[in-house]
Amino acid sequence: MMTNEENELLTRTGQGTPCGELLRRYWQPVALSAELPAEAAPLSIKILGEDLVLFRDDKGRPGLLGIHCSHRGTNLSYGRVEDGGLRCLYHGWLYNIEGRCLQQPGEPGGGEHRDAIRHLAYPCKEAGGVIFTYIGPDEPPLLPNYEFLKASPDHLYVAKIFHECSYLQANEGNIDPIHLSFLHRFLENRQEQYRGVRGAEESHYNLVARNIAPVLDVELTDFGVRIYTVRKLEAEKAYLRVSYFILPNLSAFPGQTGGEGYSVNWHVPIDDTHHWKYTFVYSSGGPLQEKLLNRERSELTFDYRLVRNEANHYMQDRESMKTKTFTGMGFGFQAHDAFATTSQGAIQDRTEEHLVSSDKAIIAARKLLEKAIRDVQEGREPPHVIREPSQNRFPHFLVISDMIPDTSNWKAYTQRLEAEARAKF
Repeated sequence: MMTNEENELLTRTGQGTPCGELLRRYWQPVALSAELPAEAAPLSIKILGEDLVLFRDDKGRPGLLGIHCSHRGTNLSYGRVEDGGLRCLYHGWLYNIEGRCLQQPGEPGGGEHRDAIRHLAYPCKEAGGVIFTYIGPDEPPLLPNYEFLKASPDHLYVAKIFHECSYLQANEGNIDPIHLSFLHRFLENRQEQYRGVRGAEESHYNLVARNIAPVLDVELTDFGVRIYTVRKLEAEKAYLRVSYFILPNLSAFPGQTGGEGYSVNWHVPIDDTHHWKYTFVYSSGGPLQEKLLNRERSELTFDYRLVRNEANHYMQDRESMKTKTFTGMGFGFQAHDAFATTSQGAIQDRTEEHLVSSDKAIIAARKLLEKAIRDVQEGREPPHVIREPSQNRFPHFLVISDMIPDTSNWKAYTQRLEAEARAKF
């Protein structure tokens, strides 16, 4: 059980808050690249409580500026993209992606003191179909060189999903292995081409239902928390699942491409009570199947809201709860997760929760976040802020979804796979 002060520490993300200052030390997704094609209109963006405008200049480079013009405060998201920047409609002031004022056309000589203007501007990078920004102090660190961000488009699906709750409770849902056996349980056997488990003859949907009380263990890595989940099954077999909490606000888990890939959920606060979940589905083996992609797309509206949502009670069908799914909310995991985490409230009151032994990953992640916040408060760089190219490699970021002999040492099994991964780097 947390105190109210601890809960506030981890959930308040605006400027000047301890957690907000931590999150600002890392690159964060700010939009899908698909939302901002060439010659698109600027986008009004809110991230960590800051109102901003995202645009591409006439060279196609993304820029993120304070939304209010430095002259008289007019909204720049209505502006014209031209002449190397974004032009305010009110008096024609022109800003480039670095926040320099290039023109003040109503002033003599185009504005003698325009070079003194430094409009709020944040750097942007694109990778994996996403535009990232760094809104922290000083020089930005390196964007983590995660494998999934380098994948070709046919091996990576990316989308974002609007959530009406704190970023923290949705991310904590990702690192809770027990809920797979309940929230996502199918009451009928599922036969999938993507079975999700290497070495298994059936879908992981079926396997998690056959052992609802797995063995759990956690260990710290230099980028977060590694989570072991071991479900012992019949015939001296066990289902080993290795997933991660990654500092400061994302997670990785086997997902639908387990065995030859993984999924990542990256939870970015809009403000304290709303966030975008950027979801990546990655296959390192064959290209993603169109059937899987269509299933993912079918869960979302054109503006990245869930078709099943609180307003329509997640289209719960209580008759289907008898024979189809545990929740009666269809087969889409995104709706299941949104129901479970947003129904906790806009900000979960963790002073009322009662944690148990199976919550050890959540406890470890919270402690790591608290330690990282203290690092920032005391003038130290928090973990997983990468400055050196030699450190920007992650052979130990090893998501596993394997059927193994029940008698095997699952940590030794993981260490062997990690050693093999390191040898390839």
